[in-house]
Amino acid sequence: MLRRSLIPPFLALLAVPLLLGGCAAAQTSVPAPLPAARPAARPVYDRGMVSAADPRAAEAGADMLRQGGSATDAAIATMLALSVVEPQSSGIGGGGFFVRGTPTGEVETIDGRETAPMAATPDWFLDAQGNPLPFRQAVVSGLSVGVPGNLALAAEAHRRFGKLPWAELFRPAIRLARDGWAVTARLHTALDRSRDSAMHDPLARALFFDASGAPVPVGTLVRNPAMAETLEEIAAKGADAFYRGKLATALAAKVRGETPHPQGMTAQDIAAYRAKSRPAVCGSYRAYRICGMGPPSSGTTTVLAILGQLRHFDLAALGPGSPVAWHLFAESQRLAYADRESYLADSDFVAVPVSGLIDPTYLATRGALIRTDSTLAEVQAGTPHEVTATPPDGDEPEEHGTSHFVAIDSAGNVVSYTSTIESAFGSGIVVGGFFLNNELTDFSLAPEKDGHPVANRIEGGKRPRSSMAPMLVYAPDGKLLLAVGAAGGATIPVQVVKALIGVIDFRLPISDALALPVLFSPGDTVMVEPGTALEAMIPRLRALGHKQIVIREMPLKANAIAVMDGRLSGAADPRSEGRAISQ
Repeated sequence: MLRRSLIPPFLALLAVPLLLGGCAAAQTSVPAPLPAARPAARPVYDRGMVSAADPRAAEAGADMLRQGGSATDAAIATMLALSVVEPQSSGIGGGGFFVRGTPTGEVETIDGRETAPMAATPDWFLDAQGNPLPFRQAVVSGLSVGVPGNLALAAEAHRRFGKLPWAELFRPAIRLARDGWAVTARLHTALDRSRDSAMHDPLARALFFDASGAPVPVGTLVRNPAMAETLEEIAAKGADAFYRGKLATALAAKVRGETPHPQGMTAQDIAAYRAKSRPAVCGSYRAYRICGMGPPSSGTTTVLAILGQLRHFDLAALGPGSPVAWHLFAESQRLAYADRESYLADSDFVAVPVSGLIDPTYLATRGALIRTDSTLAEVQAGTPHEVTATPPDGDEPEEHGTSHFVAIDSAGNVVSYTSTIESAFGSGIVVGGFFLNNELTDFSLAPEKDGHPVANRIEGGKRPRSSMAPMLVYAPDGKLLLAVGAAGGATIPVQVVKALIGVIDFRLPISDALALPVLFSPGDTVMVEPGTALEAMIPRLRALGHKQIVIREMPLKANAIAVMDGRLSGAADPRSEGRAISQ
């Protein structure tokens, strides 16, 4: 199927490759600051807004804003609705990261990442011979399921920042589950591509497949009364109805029954789960303050590393049509992901050198390795100032499904929230009408490399490393400029950086910044999004030294809201079915 270029029409004129002989060298000049929110007597907007990957979920959030709810209320209602209409990507069977900001720059984060059961040991994913299990075998089993964190996160966020009654936030999701929702093209494609997980459980098979085993057609009305009953119970009794009692017992028993070990998840593992408030991680790029989630997220540190390494290049002068600009982006990714692979893990178990990894001096040293006219022959993790020994790189499988959404209320408070169950339809295990995650396969399957422990190996109670990167950006005057995040596994930090460079350096509207093509280069192979202007740049990129270039579809899906001159501008990735909706 032919795809239109994802570069907006007015940018297509810029996509003519620059001659290498005329490439700009590293510069120290920076673009003038973008206009920020105009000063007002009090920091309010005429109305709030929600941007999500599905319009029905965005509408659920906007409905909370219309009732006088906070951005937190809207974000929780959006997450719950996505649990129903986007079962392949996110939901109450998974976890997430919550980043909340005020219009004047106070940022708080809550970690709702899943945890490994206490029975999990470093050999959790190894066979009898000590070799890692095949990936799909590990995924579609109880081995991959972590204790879900989204509802604990939602309860903690609502306790601190909610305005509407808890039960009201569930109303749209319950209605969708009970009355039905139409299967979209994206969901249909996921059902077709991921049948091993989507059909694993008899309940899911009955909901989403016909008697012949084919996915139900696009437009089919699906009702999920089991999930409606689950949501009604949690709405009435609070998050404790999920983490204690009959639902927790049933969840643990089902996961344990599908775990090929003598021990597995227990009801005590579920009851012990806690969402954690963690310090926000913040850095700067060209006088803009950028904040997000710390470990176990690798998203913020990777975003700040890529940007910090590119700081001394004049990307604005190069522009989005320059192969050199995309080459520099690729090289910075290689360096940042080398650090990510070695250092990032759950900071409750591993000493993660966060301040060292985002230190401007360290990033300037790393960025000095990048050349405008050639590629690095080999990329290795660096040595930030807090480090005495570099841990070995693990063998984490590729990450997949996720959903991001943003909500801003009329008081100017903002939430950037990323939710996930990992692969499409997670582990394939269904309890209470919802899919359970396979987040534990975000751990390194092999616990050691060359006799040294891997930072991101599995341990009881530990949270796996994540690429999720819900971010907030504040302009040089301290006012909120942008809330952004993405879905798509390990591509998430790159999608976020691409959007930030689009807005800050290329001075694009947020919708056009999200529409820019994606080049993903976490190692020696450069992945180029098909059907975009990047394809025409491949010969130039090869001439710059990128020998391994592949054209590949990637699971791309970003959402954002920008504040320009005091007005809200919402955007959803044109690759998705998403939408931004005002209250």
